[in-house]
Amino acid sequence: MVVIHVKFGQEDEFLYETTCATSNDELIRGLVKLNNTRVRIAFLCGALRELGTHGPAKPMGEVGIDHIQEEYEGEQPRKKIEKSKAYSEDPAGNRTGNGVGEQMQQVFEDVCNDGEAYISKQQAKLRKALTQEGMEDKLANMRGAVTMAYPMGLPKWDPVYAALEDGEHGLDGTQAESGLLEPGTAQLWCAGKEFVREETVGDRVGKNEKTKVVVKLQKPGHGAPAREPCVSEEERKAMMAHYFKRQEEMKALAEANDDDYLQSGWADTKALKNSLQGLNMNSVRAPGIR
Repeated sequence: MVVIHVKFGQEDEFLYETTCATSNDELIRGLVKLNNTRVRIAFLCGALRELGTHGPAKPMGEVGIDHIQEEYEGEQPRKKIEKSKAYSEDPAGNRTGNGVGEQMQQVFEDVCNDGEAYISKQQAKLRKALTQEGMEDKLANMRGAVTMAYPMGLPKWDPVYAALEDGEHGLDGTQAESGLLEPGTAQLWCAGKEFVREETVGDRVGKNEKTKVVVKLQKPGHGAPAREPCVSEEERKAMMAHYFKRQEEMKALAEANDDDYLQSGWADTKALKNSLQGLNMNSVRAPGIR
């Protein structure tokens, strides 16, 4: 299998397996689908935690911070907001505040942790390739957890409902939308050269099935991606610290007096003689001096 190592910088990456006979068009479409599903899972992990803590989203006309709406709205006092036992006011005012309770919150947390672990960049470091089936399984777990908490279903305007039921279109208008790619226009680059859709993977990387290549997947119109730095951010910081320390040492040596070494014990020409005679010159003091 040809291993495709997709990188979006130092902090986001994943592996994908294909063959030399696969067309580049099929490869790009498969990578785009994986990327978009990863974006959905990442969005749902955050949205599910908010759902568990602060409950379903409010309709557009009722959005507002609860305690302010209770005190005053327009010229008339607002009726008291319905609050459940698991009520926790949403500081953003987008949700009702009626969460799902501690037990279901833990269920939500478990499925979110599982999803985040599957799409994490650590998978690439462990040499584990992502599959569409694996990510669909994580989405199914999230859907099952929501069904357990809300058997009658979520309102259609809730972000969790939209992301689960409407697919990629459910992310329209959210920050996550910027991470989505179009399968028909996305570009794939490797070593400064683009994967031509009319060719095969073997035409681009060679006929060896045991090949691994690092690629960049991006939107059209950006040209060849810039080369990545040769060292990581942690390595760069360590090198800078070493160079700074060395610079300070050289500066101290330049400012030191040339005769300072004469006061050191290793520069005493009579050190061997004194040691053989049992004399310790450091203990010799003038009379009256301690």
